[in-house]
Amino acid sequence: MPTIDTINTKLKIDVYNGDHRPPHIHAIYNEFEVLIEIQNGSIYAGSLPSRQLRLVYKWLEGNRVWALSVFYELNPLLK
Repeated sequence: MPTIDTINTKLKIDVYNGDHRPPHIHAIYNEFEVLIEIQNGSIYAGSLPSRQLRLVYKWLEGNRVWALSVFYELNPLLK
């Protein structure tokens, strides 16, 4: 489960190897975790505090294409 980026040192963006569809990121902050679909930004599961969720959405806006390529690189059978 590589961390592909960190926001403000405590908010991690992870993409897991051997994961499942739909293509998504895991955003982890303290005891919270949310799965967000990369292509449309929908929350797939979990939750984050509002402030951290806004930071993740802002990050996703600028990194959507890259995050999707990382997801498929780690999960080539789902391409």
